[in-house]
Amino acid sequence: MNKGKNIVLGVTGSIAAYKAAELVRLMKKRGWDVSVIMTQAATKFVSELTFQTLSQNPVAVEMFKNVEEWSPEHISLANKADVLVIAPCTANVIAKLAHGLADDFLTCTALATTAPVVIAPAMNEKMWDHSATQANVEILRTRKVHIVDVGTGDLACGCTGRGRMADLDEIMLAVERRISGNRTREKK
Repeated sequence: MNKGKNIVLGVTGSIAAYKAAELVRLMKKRGWDVSVIMTQAATKFVSELTFQTLSQNPVAVEMFKNVEEWSPEHISLANKADVLVIAPCTANVIAKLAHGLADDFLTCTALATTAPVVIAPAMNEKMWDHSATQANVEILRTRKVHIVDVGTGDLACGCTGRGRMADLDEIMLAVERRISGNRTREKK
């Protein structure tokens, strides 16, 4: 069931980026093709090579690096996606998505896709609880972006609270649900 689906996974600059490597492995185990897009900040936490090895696909980071086809790569990935998943998703990227900013490979792809979008936020509890972040999350929810709720526990900053990226099983379940509801989506 759902084999052969194309997942585009965005990875942003959070310590939880290391968990995204396991997420790729789980997706590949289901028979999904996974294309990874990393923000520049994400590359400070996990290497491109890690995701390239696990996904068995090139990893996109820079907008205009290694242009190999006539179609801009961010548009190609946007069209290819059955689901766009951003895990972890920082407060910065949530804000960019909520306000339509497209200043890097990931946000350009997100703005160009018609695929369902799943976001798994990860940040400090104060950042998560901030009214600006919560307002941005609500904007995304009104646009039918699925937000996988943050977890509670130890945070990288040394605090304990809400803001941890959700368990990988919860993220996978959200993706599977979007795939199942995505059978009739027409690609351009």
